[in-house]
Amino acid sequence: MTPKEKAKELFDKCELSCAGILCFDDDWEALAKQCALIAVDEVIEALHEHHWQNRNVTEYYREVKHEIEKL
Repeated sequence: MTPKEKAKELFDKCELSCAGILCFDDDWEALAKQCALIAVDEVIEALHEHHWQNRNVTEYYREVKHEIEKL
């Protein structure tokens, strides 16, 4: 899966989750984007513990984060 496809997948999952939450400003996309970015940051942080082994995966998730930011 490309970083762009993964970004869209995470965004879509978060958007579905946000749809069930009462949001006063109805900005579902912003909430979904924030949720997806938090998830990716957590993955990157978890990978950092063994960063020398996870270089490629960490870079992949940094690209995913960049793609989410562009949504």
